[in-house]
Amino acid sequence: MEHPENLFTASASVRSDRLLCTPSTFAKTNLLYLQEAGRLTALAPHTSRREKLQSFLCFVVLEGRGALQYGGQDYPLRQGDVVFIDCRRPYAHRTDEQQLWTLQWCHFYGAAVPDIYARYCERGGAPVFHPRDTALYTGLLSALYETRDADHLVRDMQINETLGALLTHLMRESWHPERCQPSRKSRQDMGAVKAYLDEHYPEELSLERMAELFFLNKHYLARLFKQHYGVTLNGYLQQVRITHAKMLLRFTDKKIEAIGLECGFGELTYFSRVFKKVEGVSPREYRRLWQSAGTSSPELSGCRDAP
Repeated sequence: MEHPENLFTASASVRSDRLLCTPSTFAKTNLLYLQEAGRLTALAPHTSRREKLQSFLCFVVLEGRGALQYGGQDYPLRQGDVVFIDCRRPYAHRTDEQQLWTLQWCHFYGAAVPDIYARYCERGGAPVFHPRDTALYTGLLSALYETRDADHLVRDMQINETLGALLTHLMRESWHPERCQPSRKSRQDMGAVKAYLDEHYPEELSLERMAELFFLNKHYLARLFKQHYGVTLNGYLQQVRITHAKMLLRFTDKKIEAIGLECGFGELTYFSRVFKKVEGVSPREYRRLWQSAGTSSPELSGCRDAP
């Protein structure tokens, strides 16, 4: 990050203390990066409106009350609430007429954030929620503000790490229980489905087959599995199969065709095509790259902890 600048501003309606940042080219290309962070206190009732900002906003209501307009809905805000929104869409927030608020916030971006936010929404993430521990969020927002004092050589990585932690907390606990928390039974069902895939991955499996085994509608099963694990059922099965194939390619002398069959891919052509799509190289090239030149493949049991 280059040229962080602290601004202490005051007007008839707001007093704020903010850090403005211009990210380096490296940060904008490769990392999550900070645009601004700070804290403001409302001095009078007011409304702020924005749209088409290349930014995502997270803020915490430290004191007072207000409201957010976002996505065609109005959300009341109270002390301890957290907001997480996509500022490319129109939004507005306003203070309560009687209980003026104090906010702590950050604007940030990164090439991966739109996809992360889309996944957040798929899992039930709400624009406004009341977390179990607000201090987790205020602590991270304070850490972002304090990066103004960091060595510029490590500042970009420090901000990336802190924003990553912020997104992790948002993804983990932001959805509303009445709307998005699966029931205990559904969690148990999906745990059983996942365990079955982990054990039976070499077999010929499909969404239809899994739905029959667990007495569920296939569309309901697909939706619930993705909600729980963030990946489709077939996508997870492919990950499991590829992971086992990689272990066999690295740590055994088995033929590639046999490995494909053992991991549930069937014919060699299909195995090679799927493997290259996921890993970027063919199974044969993957084995060559990961095995030491001039030596035979060690057994799995003897090299499990090799780097």
